[in-house]
Amino acid sequence: MTEASPVNQVAELSFLPMQNADLDSVLEIETVSHLHPWTKGNFSDSLNAGHWAYCIRPQIDQVIKGSYLDPEILWAYCILFPAVDELHLLNITVSPKLRKLGLGKRIMTAIEGVSAQQGIPRIILEVRPSNLAALGLYKSLGYEQIGIRKNYYPHNPQTGSREDAIVMAKSIKLES
Repeated sequence: MTEASPVNQVAELSFLPMQNADLDSVLEIETVSHLHPWTKGNFSDSLNAGHWAYCIRPQIDQVIKGSYLDPEILWAYCILFPAVDELHLLNITVSPKLRKLGLGKRIMTAIEGVSAQQGIPRIILEVRPSNLAALGLYKSLGYEQIGIRKNYYPHNPQTGSREDAIVMAKSIKLES
C-alpha cells in the first residue's frame, strides 16, 4: 500500500469543530511541524475567542481502525478568524505523514467554499518566506502577495532573530 492510497480512497473530509479534548492530538502534529509551534494555551485562547477551529479527519464508508482510514486519526487542522469582510487563516497544518498528497489544496478549497457561503469576500494569511511548499500551494490557488510583516515570526531562539511574513490574499466569489 502506498502512502497516497488512504488519501485517494477518501471521497470527503470531515471538518469537525475543534474541542479542548482534541488539543493533545493537535499538539502532536503542531510540535513536529513548526519551528515555533503554537502552545496548548494558544489553541485554547483561539477556541475561547470564538475563532473557527476545525479538526480534519477522513469521512469514509468503511472504517479501518488503527489505520489512516480511522476517523479518530487527526489528519489536519485549521484555525480561522472571521472578520466583517475577510477570513483570516491563522493556522493550517497537515500531519507530516500525509503531506504532498493534496490535502492542503482540498482543505483550502473547502475554506474558500465556507468563505463564499458566509458572504466573506476575501481570505488573508501570513506565510514564512522559507515555507516554499506553502507558498507554492497558495500561489497555485490564486493567492497574491499584498504585503510584508517585518520580523513577524520567531526564527532562532538562540539569537532572537526573526523572519518576515509574506501577507497573501485572495478575493472570493460570493454565492448568490
